[in-house]
Amino acid sequence: MNLTIRQIAEALNRQLVYYDGEDDGQAFLDRTVDSVVLDSRQVTEGGVFIATVGERVDGHTFIPSAYEKGALLAIVQRRPKKSEKWKSYILVGDTLRALKDIAESYRRSLQIPVIGITGSVGKTSTKEFIAGVLSERFNVLKTEGNYNNEIGVPLTLLKIRQEHQVAVVEMGISDFGEMHRLSRMARPDIAVITNIGQCHLENLKTRDGILQAKTEIFYFMPKDGKICLNGDDDKLQTVNAAGGREIRFFGMSCKTPGNVCVTNVVENGLWGSTAVLHNAAGEAYEVTIPQPGMHMVLNAAAAACVAELLGLTPEEIQTGMKKVEAVGGRNHLIHTEKYTLIDDCYNANPVSMKSGIDLLGMAGTVTAAILGDMFELGENSDALHAEVGAYAAQKRVNHIICVGANSRHMYDAALKQGTESKISYFDTREELLAVLKADCAALIPDGSTILIKASHGMKFYEIVEQLK
Repeated sequence: MNLTIRQIAEALNRQLVYYDGEDDGQAFLDRTVDSVVLDSRQVTEGGVFIATVGERVDGHTFIPSAYEKGALLAIVQRRPKKSEKWKSYILVGDTLRALKDIAESYRRSLQIPVIGITGSVGKTSTKEFIAGVLSERFNVLKTEGNYNNEIGVPLTLLKIRQEHQVAVVEMGISDFGEMHRLSRMARPDIAVITNIGQCHLENLKTRDGILQAKTEIFYFMPKDGKICLNGDDDKLQTVNAAGGREIRFFGMSCKTPGNVCVTNVVENGLWGSTAVLHNAAGEAYEVTIPQPGMHMVLNAAAAACVAELLGLTPEEIQTGMKKVEAVGGRNHLIHTEKYTLIDDCYNANPVSMKSGIDLLGMAGTVTAAILGDMFELGENSDALHAEVGAYAAQKRVNHIICVGANSRHMYDAALKQGTESKISYFDTREELLAVLKADCAALIPDGSTILIKASHGMKFYEIVEQLK
C-alpha cells in the first residue's frame, strides 16, 4: 500500500547501493514495491527480497534468482562477492531486524484497525472466529497458518493492501520481551487475550509470569485502544489498568453492563453449540457456534466483543459465526470410512489437552485418545503430564494411547486411576505408526472417535494422515 524504496531505506536508516546504473537514483527510490518476502520462491515482479541466514541455508545465494523473478531490491547483511552480480541492495547488520523495522514503519502508515490476539490457548481458533464474523462487513486480512511470531507477524503486516479494511493478527510468544517487540510492530487498536494457561513455563515460570508477558500487548496501543479479555479467567479478571484504555470482558460470568455475557449454552456434541449472547447494550440474541466445545463458545464470545466495538449488528454477528470453519490441526473434525478423527495435533498444553478430552467425551461412540508429549512446561513437566493422564482415565476414555518420553508420566498416572480404560504406551511416534500400518483395527476398533493431540514437534500430523 504505497510503500516505496525510499521509505524502506528511511526505516532502516541506510543508503541504497547501485551496481547496474540503469535508473536515475531518485526516481528509483520513489518506486512503489509490490511485496516484501523472505522466501525467494515468493518473489513477485516489483518485490523486495530479504536475504536471511539460517542454520542450513544462506538466503544470499538466492539473490540472483530473486532478481530474475523481477525483484527491485534485496536487503542483505554482507557485500557481494566478485562473482555475484547483484543489482540494487541495502546493506544492514541484521536482515531479520530489518524485516521488523520495515513492518513497523509500514504499520505506522496504515489507517485501518488492527486486532491483536494473544493468550495461552485458542489464539488461532479465536482469530478464525473474529475474522469470520468481521468478514460479514469488512474485507479482512488475517494471519495465515502459524505466522504468529517475530517473523510471522511482520510478514503478515506487510501483506496488508489497499483493499483491506481490517487486519486480524495472531501474536504468540514463549519468553519475556517478545510481546513487547510484537506489539511495537503491530500496534493493535483492539487487543484480545483468550486466557492465561500453562504454556511456556520453561521461560515464563508461573501463570503470573505468563500474565505479565501477555499484557505487554498493551504497550504500543493507541490511547483510545480497546481491550477484550476472557472474564472467566482468574488471572485476566485482575487486569484493571491498561494505560486508561477501555477494558471489556467476555464469558459466562461477565454479567455487568458493558461486557459480553454468554448464557443458555446448549451443546450438540461434536456438531457445535447454540448460546445466547448478551451484548454491551443489553441486547440478547442467539448464535449458532459450528465448532464443538465450551472453549469454542468463549472464542465466539470474543469475536462478538470485537465485532461490537467495530459496529457490527447482532444479525451480522449471527450470520458470520455460522460460517466459521475449523483450521487443520485445531479441533478439525475428519470423517473417514472407519473413524471420526478430532485432529487437534497442532499444539498442546495441559489446559488444551483437558479441553480435547472433554470434547472427545461428547462423541457418543467408542473413544480413543492418542496423546503425546507437551513441550516447554518447565520443572513441573512430569507432574503436568501425569495430571493429563489421570484426567483422561477419570473421564473414562475407552482407550488412552500415550506416546513419547514425557508421556510415560501420563501412562503411569492413568494406570493408577484403576478405571476400565485400556491404556497403552509407545516410546516413539514411529512405533505407533508401525502398529497402525500393520493392523489399525486391532488397536482401535472401527467406529471409534479418536482425539489426536500433542505439541507440534511430535509430528502427530503423520498419525492423522495414517488414520485417514
